Amino acid sequence: MRKSVSVAFFSLMSTLLIFGTVIMGGSELVLFSNYFAQERYDVLDEVVNVAQRTASHLVQEAALPEGEELEALNTKLELIGESAEVYLFFTDCDGNVVLASDPDDLAGDVVEASVLEKSAKAKENYHIFGTLDGVLTEKSYISVHEMRSESGECTGYLFLCSSGDRLVEFRNEFFSNFFLSACLMLLVASVLTKVMMHKLTDPIQKVTDAAQRFGGGDLSVRVEGVDGEGEVADLARTFNKMADNIQSNDNSRGQFMGNIAHELRTPMTTIKGFIDGILDGTIPPDMQNHYLQLVSEETGRLARLIQNMLDLSKLESGEYQVNARMFNIWETLTGVALAAEQRINDGMIELEGLTMDEKVLVYADPDLIHQVAYNLLDNAIKFTPAGGTITLRIVQKQTAPKGSADYEFHIRDNGIGMSPAFQEHIFEQFAREETSTVSGIQGTGLGMAITRNIVDMMGGTIEVQTEQGRGTEFTVCLPMRVQTGRRGEEKIEELAGLKALVVDDDFNTCDSVTKLLTRVGMRAEWTLSGREAVLRARQSIELGDPCRAYIIDWRLPDMNG
Repeated sequence: MRKSVSVAFFSLMSTLLIFGTVIMGGSELVLFSNYFAQERYDVLDEVVNVAQRTASHLVQEAALPEGEELEALNTKLELIGESAEVYLFFTDCDGNVVLASDPDDLAGDVVEASVLEKSAKAKENYHIFGTLDGVLTEKSYISVHEMRSESGECTGYLFLCSSGDRLVEFRNEFFSNFFLSACLMLLVASVLTKVMMHKLTDPIQKVTDAAQRFGGGDLSVRVEGVDGEGEVADLARTFNKMADNIQSNDNSRGQFMGNIAHELRTPMTTIKGFIDGILDGTIPPDMQNHYLQLVSEETGRLARLIQNMLDLSKLESGEYQVNARMFNIWETLTGVALAAEQRINDGMIELEGLTMDEKVLVYADPDLIHQVAYNLLDNAIKFTPAGGTITLRIVQKQTAPKGSADYEFHIRDNGIGMSPAFQEHIFEQFAREETSTVSGIQGTGLGMAITRNIVDMMGGTIEVQTEQGRGTEFTVCLPMRVQTGRRGEEKIEELAGLKALVVDDDFNTCDSVTKLLTRVGMRAEWTLSGREAVLRARQSIELGDPCRAYIIDWRLPDMNG
């Protein structure tokens, strides 16, 4: 059987109230009973002295008077008993009753010896509650006093008794009043508990109802009408915040799946159309290589999209295994630039700020640094027109503790820029600005999202400043451990002394690559001309010192690489 919180709380409170009331009533009953008994015993002790003086002859002589003197004694004892609301009787030293104020209250005429012995041992009066083993007709409060003569001999015992009916009446009256008070208290407590539990459980019930509807698939439900402070209000606000996040994630997931479907459908449609055209002869043989090249490009686009989605999934789920090691950050950035050199040259874009003169060792994951730099540089190349400039700048901030450094990477272009509205969504998945200029530029829309996740994982920050028509600048700040000073040369024994020729029409590229080859032990030369490279290669062969490695740009001004 399901028991609600209100029922359980009410049951608990009722049990505690009843239990507390019983304990309180029992303790008060014991207290009042003891007080009542002590009050009765005090009255009986006061009557003892009066009774002894009245029966002085009996006390001293241990014998009853006779005739009128006996009748007068009985009358006096009756008056004493009535005035004090007690009755009394005398016994001899053996416990035999010799005189009583009201013989009708006695059911026997001999008191047990044990009572007499206890009375004799008592310092003053011996108190007992009962019937003296049947001597009295009812339970009574009894005060026993041993009577002694002037010589100190026992002359008998004086018993003063007060009926216990008054205690019974008191107990009945007490239980009646206590029961009425307890019922009234429980009734008031029940009403207050009901009101309090309604105020407490109503918000909880609202949260429960909302959670059940939310679990049933209604992601729009929220807990309403629960305000103020306290744990329940905090629970309601936490639930609403959780529901907002889940609904947002669900919407993002739906949008994400839609974007994936769109991004996959476009190249697949293109690939299918071109392949079908080649198979059914719509595309003539002399054009098939051209369209196969387009199919290859679309296939590459699909591969990049899938790889980006895998990378993004690993980053967001925390499954990516960081492989941190010490490396020269400038070499990594130079490698990124060299990998994009062909695209930079094809787009007639000038790359500034990259140099190999700096040698800074940092402790981080070079693959992550490479991915961040590649995504930002790739983005700059896409949106920089012919004749534009991309500037790469690295600044070491002086705010990091000793042994570490905060590096700022600035990648700036003077391309088309972006609108302020799109700037707020640049790091979202599949975010692309829908303009006539941007729509023709290919991309997966995941590069900036991956970059943001990497930067967050490394504990850094990324910011963007842009202006339409004037360009964009990304600033990435990453904290890293560093090793200051120049690194010693790392010779490769297998390459030591071998000759190499670098051929590129860009001086910076030739200079940087030549220095890299020299650092590993090779004898490197460079030239800006393809024709001169051919002459140098022939001369080296004729002189018996041929080049063992050629690093050649694919497209040179004077001849094809």
